Amino acid sequence: MINKLIRKIFGMGSDTRAADKPVTLNSAQHGIDPRLVSNSAIRVVRILHNAGYKAFIVGGAVRDLLLGLKPKDFDVATDATPEQVKRLFRRAFVIGRRFQIVHVLLGQELIEVTTFRGSSTKPALKDDAGRLLRDNSFGTQEEDAARRDFTINAMYYNPANQLLLDYHGGMNDLRNRTLKIIGDPEQRYREDPVRMLRIVRFAAKLGFSIDPATRAPIASLAPLINNVPSARLFDEMLKLLMSGHAMSCLKELRTRGLHKGLLPLLDVALEQPQAAHFIELALDKTDQRIRENRRISPGFLFATLLWTQVEEKWEHYRAQGEHPIPALVAAAGDILETQTEKLAIQRRIASDMKDIWLMQPRLERRTGKSAYRLLENERFRAAYDFLLIRCEAGELDPEVGQWWTAFIDASGDERQQMIAEQVKRLSASSSGKKRAKRSRRRKTGTNPATVPLPTTEDIQP
Repeated sequence: MINKLIRKIFGMGSDTRAADKPVTLNSAQHGIDPRLVSNSAIRVVRILHNAGYKAFIVGGAVRDLLLGLKPKDFDVATDATPEQVKRLFRRAFVIGRRFQIVHVLLGQELIEVTTFRGSSTKPALKDDAGRLLRDNSFGTQEEDAARRDFTINAMYYNPANQLLLDYHGGMNDLRNRTLKIIGDPEQRYREDPVRMLRIVRFAAKLGFSIDPATRAPIASLAPLINNVPSARLFDEMLKLLMSGHAMSCLKELRTRGLHKGLLPLLDVALEQPQAAHFIELALDKTDQRIRENRRISPGFLFATLLWTQVEEKWEHYRAQGEHPIPALVAAAGDILETQTEKLAIQRRIASDMKDIWLMQPRLERRTGKSAYRLLENERFRAAYDFLLIRCEAGELDPEVGQWWTAFIDASGDERQQMIAEQVKRLSASSSGKKRAKRSRRRKTGTNPATVPLPTTEDIQP
């Protein structure tokens, strides 16, 4: 009776209430393939069971298993406290301030273990907008189910007996391909505005529709995203952009009005046809690599997203008389400073981005020992892939990308010949510029003795 009164006070609707008796489905009814379940997750559950605790695989892992997909990460929920969990495993670490969780390392795999969350008798610490700042209250499995964000993420799978517990009709929503938040949508978004980003990511990634009641408050509550710590926003944006459906996610963000302020420079770029084409190409390439289970560099991803803005700044500094490389360094610094006001881009990732950008003029030049040094650079592959996108977008002559593709596979003698031919082309181009300058001097009466000799910058393409 008391629990029902608490749920009523906190605005949980009758269709999303925490049922005391969840729907239980056996293996024939839910259809999860046990071969897709991580052995490490099964081991964590078994160790907790043997110690006398409840334990289940939960969240996105269960959702993906029900969709016939192999999850990338596995989370476990238990009634054991973080300290009790930590004592059971040799390599376990308690992390988190808002809500403590345990990272259990088994071999190379990390399993995230959370204690069932509950409703505290004391009010949770919130900011003025209603965002939860700290909430380490533990509770029952029923309370934990009510605290989860979406119905399709509130199912519990026990690999020991292969039973699935469904507290909020998540299985029906999964079959109907519908995303529905648990509880009162406005209150849940205020507690954690990142939920608005998560539902957009799931809608784009899974191809699901958003329940009208769940969707309704998003437009008016979108400014709450500004209250979220920048480091957490960066993590969520990285998940969104590396979901395998990056462009769909960005379009969904714009449709829901959630794009403003997240990637301010990218938002401007998407309004420009040429820049939008470059970004779409880059995101399509990223999605393709993810589908092929190939490695993705966050630095490369953000470098492509912000390149058109770097180019504009670069051109601005060059127009003011700056030499190309110092101008590019200044442009890169300006863009990163502006962007990191909203997203806490890690220093390592920002360094990767700058390396990729600064290698572009050198890749275009293709002369002397520089070409060999570029091949040995640890960022070469990312910078080369970046160059190919520029060529495909029409920003560079495709011949530049073709030259590097051939150079990578060429023998030592062939590489020397390619560089020699490139030097000849640049020399011929430089000679043409010199003749044009002399012709202009004769026409204007300029004294040749007062004209400075050409520098190496004069022969850059």
